[in-house]
Amino acid sequence: MNDLSGERLERRLLVLAPVGKDASLVEAMLRKDTVTCLACVDVECLSRELERGAAAILIAEEALPHDGRLTELIQHQPPWSDLPVLVLTRPGADSAAVAQALRTLGNVTLLERPVRVTALASAVHSALRARERQYQTRAHLLEREDADRRKDEFLATLAHELRNPLAPIRNSVSLLRLSGAAGPAGQVWEMMDRQVDHMVRLVDDLMEVSRITRGKIELRKEMVDLAEVVAAAVETSRPLIDAARHQLTIELPPEALPVEADPVRLAQVFSNLLNNAVRYTDPGGRIGIAAKRDDGSAVVIVSDTGIGIAAEALPRVFDMFVQANARDSRAQSGLGIGLTLVRSLVEMHGGSVAARSAGAGLGSEFLVRLPLARHDVRRAPAAAGATGRTIPGLPRVMVVDDNRDAADSLAAVLKLLGAEVRVTNDGRTALDELGAFRPAVVFLDLGMPGMDGYETARHMRAREDTRSTLIIALTGWGQDSDRRQTQAAGFNQHLVKPADITALRAVLASLPQ
Repeated sequence: MNDLSGERLERRLLVLAPVGKDASLVEAMLRKDTVTCLACVDVECLSRELERGAAAILIAEEALPHDGRLTELIQHQPPWSDLPVLVLTRPGADSAAVAQALRTLGNVTLLERPVRVTALASAVHSALRARERQYQTRAHLLEREDADRRKDEFLATLAHELRNPLAPIRNSVSLLRLSGAAGPAGQVWEMMDRQVDHMVRLVDDLMEVSRITRGKIELRKEMVDLAEVVAAAVETSRPLIDAARHQLTIELPPEALPVEADPVRLAQVFSNLLNNAVRYTDPGGRIGIAAKRDDGSAVVIVSDTGIGIAAEALPRVFDMFVQANARDSRAQSGLGIGLTLVRSLVEMHGGSVAARSAGAGLGSEFLVRLPLARHDVRRAPAAAGATGRTIPGLPRVMVVDDNRDAADSLAAVLKLLGAEVRVTNDGRTALDELGAFRPAVVFLDLGMPGMDGYETARHMRAREDTRSTLIIALTGWGQDSDRRQTQAAGFNQHLVKPADITALRAVLASLPQ
């Protein structure tokens, strides 16, 4: 039996009988039908063989255990499994043991003795076919799990590669803001900073595609004026709107519309709706976004003069991968997931979204309804550090990163914050310079060639002069497994690129003065 393949093991009929006679009779009856049978002397033997693989179990009524072991064995099957159980019963009325089996063993078929050969063979083959479908379901689930794993690995790598160029961009924007830029230039840096934040959040979403499709996005709620969210969405969509030469109308009430929401996610909702309007409106059309108060709700309406939506398509416009006007040439861009995300995000905010259209060629309207907050909007204080102030008494800081743009731009920001900084671009050089420079904190990249960040950190922790040094991982890798690895390697903290100025200040402020 040990040389049987896994596939053949999974086609076996396990027979649990009080004496060998029943098992041998069953095997003889099924031999011509090429059914492989294995006699099990007790439940323990049955359990071991079931782990190796089986198509079904055949049990004589006399062998049904009274201690619940068989029930527990059946109930601990994986979710895809519905193991067929065939019970050979005595003739006549059902016994208490048979009634108990029907209640607790799930997929049970009763075969009353004396059973005809054809009846037994038919029942066994029905069980084999049902089990084969279950194994096909298992194979499909395993294939999906493998595909999800490969997708997650790809997205993790892609996110890492995107975060690396974002790091020097954010550092450069921080430098310009810290240098005291004011007036029109200051507004430009503020806009760039917001857009970098938006890009960072979108890159983070690459790591959570499965969570997005399941509606399990983590919201970072705060009190915000809906007008500010609409303005951010318009800013994001403005290049597309201008490129299509559309006329954009914005109508906002004079009073604030306070909502408790994730401002980036809510801006994503309205930006998706605006982009959708751009896509389905001929160049030079009209697009509008208007917000108003309606009793205890805030309503935002995005309208366009585009190709419209047919009445029969309206109920499906928010379904995944559905394009209501797929045959129209203007509908060929996009994957059909934008409106699905809109609905998911709006509902996560306790709101609703609906689509309206008078028909093909008559434009569309999308209405987002959100609950108004009970409290007034509190304006966020101005960002600290905009005047270039530094934290006094900062000790020495070492930056170790093979990406020279990221390393040099981060060093420039840290110097502007008042630190004495030394940059190295590989782990061995960093270890060589530790003794002379004696940094209080090291910002250390992970994915460096040669000696990577993990090995570099372990060497640092093994040295007497750097055992108390604060070692911060600054990397494009941000999965939970990456954080566990950095903790095991001796890192004090794990920051994901691009780290914003607030995070850098927090690290530096935590050091002894």
